Amino acid sequence: MSLIKGKLGLGTAPLGNMFREVPEEEARKTIETAWDLGIRYFDTAAFYGAGLAELRLGEVLSKYNRDDYFLSTKVGRVIEDETEEKEGMFEHGRKNKITTDYSEDATLRSVEQSLERLKTDRLDFVYVHDVSPDFLGDEWVTQFDIARKGAFRVLSRLRDEGVIKSWGLGVNRTEPIELAIELEETRPDISLQATHYTLLNHEHALLKLMPRATEKNVNIVVGAPFNSGVLVGGNHFDYGDVPDEIASKANQIKQIAEKHQVSIKAAALQFSMAHPAVAAVIPGSTRVEHVKEDVAASREEIPSDFWKELKEQNLVSPNAPLPID
Repeated sequence: MSLIKGKLGLGTAPLGNMFREVPEEEARKTIETAWDLGIRYFDTAAFYGAGLAELRLGEVLSKYNRDDYFLSTKVGRVIEDETEEKEGMFEHGRKNKITTDYSEDATLRSVEQSLERLKTDRLDFVYVHDVSPDFLGDEWVTQFDIARKGAFRVLSRLRDEGVIKSWGLGVNRTEPIELAIELEETRPDISLQATHYTLLNHEHALLKLMPRATEKNVNIVVGAPFNSGVLVGGNHFDYGDVPDEIASKANQIKQIAEKHQVSIKAAALQFSMAHPAVAAVIPGSTRVEHVKEDVAASREEIPSDFWKELKEQNLVSPNAPLPID
């Protein structure tokens, strides 16, 4: 089912200066290390630092044979020449104004801009970005309809013409993907779902999204498998503050992992990889050592007793596919 060779990829949101200034040399070495360790799927977006992540990724990947890797980016945001003050998780990114627009014309313009920044003549996968309630609030249904008549149709045409391999949605919630895969005229065949099929948070996706994705032959790429870092000792949960109940659950999982001498990264990555609908898991990083840890964690042997104890403690769903299944 998977469109991607190898389940571990690299997410590049942090390379857009998410939450902090990332030196150019650090960003370059991170991408090069991922390549040297065998990663061949790279995901990015115009939204990540107002094009900064795309520029950095394109600068490095342009050195390699384009046929040797998979590349995905996202539409729904157009980068303007005018500038504005930024705040939020990409306040340290480029100052270019970002316009949210899911129409046909904006989609084509967004694709053209991304190709230029990425220094490539083609994209493998294109995701419609953040047409979701967490970004758009009550307007998300209206914007979804604009995307259905605009971006969805454009990307379906580009797929049919062989310009791109696949398209889908890139969102932090499951509902937009669940809605999109029921469409007949413009159905996606891959989608990026961040934060909701993780070791820490998977119940809803497991119940609704994953069964329908499997039935409809839609590949799922899992983003943010560490829920923005809280699973591996970070200070963010799903790009925001960490609620007390999440901190408690993460600590319980960590204690069981330590008991069985399992790295928490290995548990998180391999949990998300185990579902048959999952084509790739794409943790994001800006540090060479973290990329090395991720690659090692994806290959680590985890004892079956670890997974059994997580089930016994109700820390994973009894219906979740596990690496021991």
